[in-house]
Amino acid sequence: MEERLEKQMAFSLEIDKEKNVFRQTHLSGGGRNENDAEHAWHMAVMAYILREYANEETDIAKVMLMCLIHDIVEIDAGDTYAYDEENKKTQKEREEAAKKRIFSLLPDDQRDELTALFDEFEQNETAEARYAHAMDNLQPLILNDSNDGGDWKQHGVFAGQVYGRQKGTKLGSEKLYELTDRIIKKHIERGNLKTVPGKGL
Repeated sequence: MEERLEKQMAFSLEIDKEKNVFRQTHLSGGGRNENDAEHAWHMAVMAYILREYANEETDIAKVMLMCLIHDIVEIDAGDTYAYDEENKKTQKEREEAAKKRIFSLLPDDQRDELTALFDEFEQNETAEARYAHAMDNLQPLILNDSNDGGDWKQHGVFAGQVYGRQKGTKLGSEKLYELTDRIIKKHIERGNLKTVPGKGL
């Protein structure tokens, strides 16, 4: 096998390991924990069907590829729960090391292409990155909503923490943030999201 194809096949096999990285979010209807590959596929499809609600015109193919590769680094780094402040302290360092190892399996041009795309997502400064982040926030939220806020209840999450994360949704889609806001308020009313007494959030 020629060297380029051999490298591409090695990378293709390596990313299969993403299916073994399980997240805190559960599948809809009270199913098992979802894995990273399922999360990435789900948000990529959502990005396409909801693209009319993006704040800005985007290259939707680029957005979808961002969605598909953004968690590949978790093969090495592991999943960091959105509201785990302690684990988030080392997240960047772990993911940087993973990015270098995993994308380096590819031929140099594709290594550089996917590394740049991953970095663009992380920096969250382009229209594509902002919209992809909106999907990354919305996808677990709708699953949690379908499960009556079960993951929030299990981890004792505060409404203010969810709103803090969903600021990123607003940057990518004002319309989808409105939906997010309604969902959060519903779960505050149901007692599924904790609030600070006297402060509301």
